[in-house]
Amino acid sequence: MRNKIVVIGSLNYDTFVQLPHFPKPGENVLADGVAFGCGGKGANQAVQAAKLGVDAYMVGCVGNDQYGDALIESAQKYGLNTDHIRRVDAPTGMGFVNVIEDGSVFAGILKGANFEVTKEDVDQAEALLMQASTVILQMEIPQDVNEYAIEKAKECGAKVIMNAAPAAPISEKALKSLDILVVNEVEAGFYLGKDITDSELAKAGAKELKERYGCDVIITLGKLGSVVNDQNEINFIPSKKVKAVETTGAGDSFIGGVGYALLQGMSLTAACEFATCCSAITVCGVGAQNSMPTFNQVKKFIENN
Repeated sequence: MRNKIVVIGSLNYDTFVQLPHFPKPGENVLADGVAFGCGGKGANQAVQAAKLGVDAYMVGCVGNDQYGDALIESAQKYGLNTDHIRRVDAPTGMGFVNVIEDGSVFAGILKGANFEVTKEDVDQAEALLMQASTVILQMEIPQDVNEYAIEKAKECGAKVIMNAAPAAPISEKALKSLDILVVNEVEAGFYLGKDITDSELAKAGAKELKERYGCDVIITLGKLGSVVNDQNEINFIPSKKVKAVETTGAGDSFIGGVGYALLQGMSLTAACEFATCCSAITVCGVGAQNSMPTFNQVKKFIENN
């Protein structure tokens, strides 16, 4: 029975600095606070799936350092299987995240151990891929490994979700092999060669990306919501109105929620509606993984909204 979600991707240890405003070039800004958390797009998406109750597995690399220890301990705490996380002689990936009062962020990412992930790591997980319903990928590991992982996952009969973030060149063959492409408005603009600034442009963009690559498409629009092209039916899904504290991990929570919902047999559109609730809860806390909801928390949120 295909009942597993496998995430192949990044793990980062994050430092969050709370600022009154984003600094201008050459400006020093006194921080109001600092917090630490476990992240990386791959690990975040996998943890969200695990917290919702999915049998979730992580394939990736961390360093032989205290940050790698923390990432593995955190993943295990949330029920994520870490058997395919490899320790390497490179520093663990790190995120340096600046946060202002409205929850907006800008971040710098240390690639570190994430760029030590190899095709052999994918091969080592082949038995797992044979049991996977869905394989989820992002763009924080080498692109040749991503392309190989897409090919291997399809050979093994799994559905592939690619979160093309941060946007980077990848072969058209790989994109045409996807089942679902997930991008935000900036990333969609990268692949389309045009700006996506509102939901109507996102709808047109989702239509164009579907025609170009053949896969279903989700374009997330931050606090506005998302647009989904679900087998050529295009819908706008508004976000839930909450008091955002910090938005890191919101997109990852959304993708983990989509993976969970699809495994439960929901349509892609219904999965996006469910995932919208996941990300709404996530932005109400600081840090990604600790703020991501369990299924019961999402159920309660849906009942109250």
